[in-house]
Amino acid sequence: MNTRVQAIRSDLRASDIDAILISAAENRRYLSGFSGSNGYLFITQSQAILATDFRYIEQSKQESPDFEIVRIGPGFEWLTDLLNASRINALSFESDNITVAFHERLTKALSEKPVDGQVVTLEPVTGICDKLRMEKDESELTLLAKAIEIADIALDQVAPTITNKDTESDVALRLDNAMRLIGAEKPSFDTIVASGPNGALPHHRPSSDPIQDGAPVVIDMGAMYKGYCSDLTRTIFVGQPSEEFRRIYNTVLDAQQTAMREARPGMSGGEIDAIARAVIDTQGYGDYFGHALGHGVGLAVHEFPRLGPNAPEQVNNSMVFTVEPGIYIPGSGGVRIEDTVVMKNGTITQLSKARKAPAY
Repeated sequence: MNTRVQAIRSDLRASDIDAILISAAENRRYLSGFSGSNGYLFITQSQAILATDFRYIEQSKQESPDFEIVRIGPGFEWLTDLLNASRINALSFESDNITVAFHERLTKALSEKPVDGQVVTLEPVTGICDKLRMEKDESELTLLAKAIEIADIALDQVAPTITNKDTESDVALRLDNAMRLIGAEKPSFDTIVASGPNGALPHHRPSSDPIQDGAPVVIDMGAMYKGYCSDLTRTIFVGQPSEEFRRIYNTVLDAQQTAMREARPGMSGGEIDAIARAVIDTQGYGDYFGHALGHGVGLAVHEFPRLGPNAPEQVNNSMVFTVEPGIYIPGSGGVRIEDTVVMKNGTITQLSKARKAPAY
């Protein structure tokens, strides 16, 4: 954790930031190791403070030994005291995490307790930890591998048991239970099971609709393990798919494999997305691939880098992300295949191991 704090201090110096308030749960955990649900980090060039409430004081001491622990109450006195003691006149904050109401309360508190007669100014910043979190260290890769393995095993256990007597909700429940029994803290997001026409809705919620014979069943799932997430999608068929969906499945699989084979460090997320999109366009399904190719995975199930049209972030070694092309035909169904991968030694290594159907 000390290495991560030093890295963010370097970024603060480069941006001429004296102090920052970290409020986003994933960034708080990344920098300090603290897994509680309430707290803030106050970081300067000389201070690393974790402020949390009574419930988490002992936990924070165990999880965040590199941080000074400060107990917070219902207001912001703890923060104004820190600013005065440090003689800080400008405080940066994560503007993409703070609500308007929180900002108004904080502004009021700061106006009531100036530093050296000067009201502390609030300076918004975005993405302050994003570039740090993009490249995963070995400890993170180990935790991600376990989260991915849990989802892989759960899907491989449940998929062969699915029949047309099941509903989407039945299958989702079995998948969630299997992940927990294998060792997940919880699903990393709400599990998607979408059969038949429902598969044309990329984020369909499992319903009481039955699994349909011969129609594609899109299963999108993930496990959380020690705070780290996995993300996995397979499209399966109960019975034999139609010729149209055989062609669609083969196209999606080809698009995914082509992107994973041709991606290289230094490419932008937009360039990698374009590789897969070209395969789908060539087969005449370009209008039916309406979402991005992928996204980073870590403490959040969706984080940087982004892989989508015109996404600017470069994809480099040690970055973990998904590759998940899809084709969605309204009224008929959809196919999506998603694996979590890591860029390693100049090429993509697939981390997900759950079985997928070969080309039909």
